[in-house]
Amino acid sequence: MGVFAVRPKGVPPQVKLNARQVDAAKPKEKPYKLADGGSLYLLLKPNGGKYWRLKYRVAGKEKLLTLGVYPEVTLADTQAKREEAKRGIAGDIDRMEAKREKKIARETQLNDTFKEIALEWHSSKLTKWSAGYA
Repeated sequence: MGVFAVRPKGVPPQVKLNARQVDAAKPKEKPYKLADGGSLYLLLKPNGGKYWRLKYRVAGKEKLLTLGVYPEVTLADTQAKREEAKRGIAGDIDRMEAKREKKIARETQLNDTFKEIALEWHSSKLTKWSAGYA
């Protein structure tokens, strides 16, 4: 006799999605989810939008990471992203926090560029302005 994994009562077996199921999924009146396992799911909205999402926990807090929109991001892509995110989470890297920090760095860089352009423009106008106006 072999060893059998016992599933808790009332918990359905985990069946992964396939590309045909994802493609054939139709919107309903209310948003609903198609689970792929490993906390990855496809959220289907009434407007027809299909969003890949990953639920995870960092420091005891539940977080939600959007991995992309179907069909731009395929099932295989999201499964790879899920594994990458899980490796990061195991290494104590919060993907959402990393994404937020990257966005802040990009905005800071853009603001610095704007500041440089504004100062250059201001200095070019100084010769035409009176001392009180500048």
